[in-house]
Amino acid sequence: MFVKLEGRRVLVVGAGSVGEAKIESLLATAAAVRVVAPKATPRVREWARQGRIEWEAREYKTVDFAGIFLVIAATDSPALHDEIYAEARSRGVLCNAVDEPERCDFYFPAVVRRGELQIAISTGGLSPALAQRLRKELELQFGPEWEEWLKQLGRTREELQSIPMPPGQRKRLLHQYASLDPKPH
Repeated sequence: MFVKLEGRRVLVVGAGSVGEAKIESLLATAAAVRVVAPKATPRVREWARQGRIEWEAREYKTVDFAGIFLVIAATDSPALHDEIYAEARSRGVLCNAVDEPERCDFYFPAVVRRGELQIAISTGGLSPALAQRLRKELELQFGPEWEEWLKQLGRTREELQSIPMPPGQRKRLLHQYASLDPKPH
């Protein structure tokens, strides 16, 4: 499932290297990211300085959940992750406690991004390392040319939608175009 996070408030508790990686992936979604952590990596500090995220240099409090759509617990404290997960459950907020599948309502997939084409790999939290390996392999297989090709397929789809024809014929044509090789020969 891909969730549209644009403009939605997301809380990240923790701003170390793991938190930084989660924040970076959230920035790609245009989520409204709020970070709570006493300390932060230089990149997280820079994002806050640029206004890309909101960072509060302090310990987490339950009031941090106000108006939050989902939360990521990215600290080195299992006890704090327990507290955050319990609070999230009580409020109906989706939670991801990094590297603790039993405290996750969702997982961060490893993603190959080629513009609007996104190929997500998940191991259900069992082996993020395998997901990362597969992502690297797929990045080689699906090069940058796929981004432009997808845009062209979108334009072709729009054109076909404007032409009166039976829906079955349109569907066959769209599948035919999508089966072509995007790489120039």
